[in-house]
Amino acid sequence: MTPDEHDLWFLPLGGTGEIGMNLNLYGHDGRWLMVDCGVTFPKPGRVSADGTVHHAGEPPVQMADPAFIADRREQLAGLIITHAHEDHIGAVPYLWPLLQCPIYTSRFTAEILRRKLAEFELLHRVPIHVVDEGERRAIGPFEVQWLALTHSIPDPNALMIRTSVGHIFHSGDWKLDDEPLVGHGYSRSTFTDLAEEGVAAMVCDSTNATVAGHSTSESALKKGLLEAIKPAKGRVIVACFGSNIARLHTLASVARATGRYMGLMGRSLLNMSSAAKAAGLWHTADSLIQSSHFGYLPREEVLAVATGSQGEPRTALRRLAAGNHPDFELEAGDRVIFSARAIPGNEEAIDALINQLETMGVEVLTADTADLPIHASGHPAQDELRAMYQWVKPKIAIPVHGEDQHMRTHADIARATGVPKRLLGRNGDLFMIRPVPGMRRQVVETGRLGWEKKELVRVT
Repeated sequence: MTPDEHDLWFLPLGGTGEIGMNLNLYGHDGRWLMVDCGVTFPKPGRVSADGTVHHAGEPPVQMADPAFIADRREQLAGLIITHAHEDHIGAVPYLWPLLQCPIYTSRFTAEILRRKLAEFELLHRVPIHVVDEGERRAIGPFEVQWLALTHSIPDPNALMIRTSVGHIFHSGDWKLDDEPLVGHGYSRSTFTDLAEEGVAAMVCDSTNATVAGHSTSESALKKGLLEAIKPAKGRVIVACFGSNIARLHTLASVARATGRYMGLMGRSLLNMSSAAKAAGLWHTADSLIQSSHFGYLPREEVLAVATGSQGEPRTALRRLAAGNHPDFELEAGDRVIFSARAIPGNEEAIDALINQLETMGVEVLTADTADLPIHASGHPAQDELRAMYQWVKPKIAIPVHGEDQHMRTHADIARATGVPKRLLGRNGDLFMIRPVPGMRRQVVETGRLGWEKKELVRVT
């Protein structure tokens, strides 16, 4: 199955009909362009959108099976990584040996990718091309332009993929945040200019399509976090996603305002902050102390930012709750703040962690129990989706990055904003954008690979 010069195709192998392990292919004129290459972390007992029931003993790290494109890797022009979240970048070290193509991405994302590749001794084998926002690159028969948007991680990019037969706008993960605090912002004219040029299809994030209104700005969280931290009598431990550098800057500002010393606990937090410094995205005023110093400070002077907001095993917060972290032990009167929302499937683990903390006499505050916002989603709610469709004016809407309910609601929003055609599908479906819009269901067999004992295994 090879597209000719008249064809423009979209073929998702992962991330459509589910949230996680994104792997997308665009086909034109005998070549393919891959966008994103991510992982997922399935929970035993959880049923995936494709009907797979996960069980204990499965590989803890899983990714889309790239067999279709690996068998045609001579047709693969390149791989673009839109941003550095694990569900978009995490599978690259595992799958690149099967693909062996150049990779294109932004500076911060490249910093994260290099660290991952170094762990697999691939750093000097993989050609990484760092691209600036607004830049255009010819990749095979595709001309790709990187467009600045905002998300919960620095330097995310949408893509305008131009071909001789039509253009596609690929949103990546995004929101419309007028004050993102870190990294580039966005410009409305960027997207209205695309409409004037003509957009055949818009492939767009559906994660929060069922959420009314507009997502909260990162800049709006300082007041809520200050109110949550200032009255605490003991240590304060904030659990958040390590990739949210803006949240770390806000917490550093709150630490200064409350006379506390801030440090990071957990490998992913330390890795992300190091990458932010290397990419020039860390405020020089935001100094950190080593977490090993926390045990020697008065409790009221400690602000620890820890991994484990999703109740994951072996993270810093889980070890603190178990009383086996080497830096300090939690005591009654300490306060743990969850500056994050539960990822679907993690609710049970988070509830168990909260119960464990409260049994110890630790005060727990979540985004649901706080009086003011202490967390902001990185995905567009309904008002933002409407705005983007009104700006870009695509001929076809293709909802992705969501389960069925998210994508159906997304398609309804596109219809209401005047998009003439909506194509709803899932992994393995071929979305034909040119010459005649339409779909062929399940033309490619899809599946999952897992990483087990340092090798890829098929997940049944």
